[in-house]
Amino acid sequence: MPIVTITVRKPKTAEFKKTVLSAIQAALVTVGVNVNDRFHRVLELDGDDFHYDPTFPDVRTARTDDFVLVEILLGTGRSVKVKKQILNGIVERLAATGFDPENLMVCFQDVPWENWSPAGGRVPHA
Repeated sequence: MPIVTITVRKPKTAEFKKTVLSAIQAALVTVGVNVNDRFHRVLELDGDDFHYDPTFPDVRTARTDDFVLVEILLGTGRSVKVKKQILNGIVERLAATGFDPENLMVCFQDVPWENWSPAGGRVPHA
């Protein structure tokens, strides 16, 4: 049950946000996530509230105001190989839309299954 959060600098169009979230969801589905398992949120912040370096650590082209920070919470157990597949899927899909992948930072966080309660206070994996 991945939970996806993207943080972007204002203003972004609904189309921009939809394109990013759709690329992420499609990449997740290709590694076995259920197509209906979609829990995404967008944090759209003023420039004063969202700071990032344009070149650190090894960015090939300077980041722009279209920079997207992606955080994906995953249940523990996904291999590095699977995470790389997700990442490659996101990058390929966004690059196909003309988005510069150098404007993308992705952070995966593994969450133990006993820390998930998808509904009703039930912890199905504990």
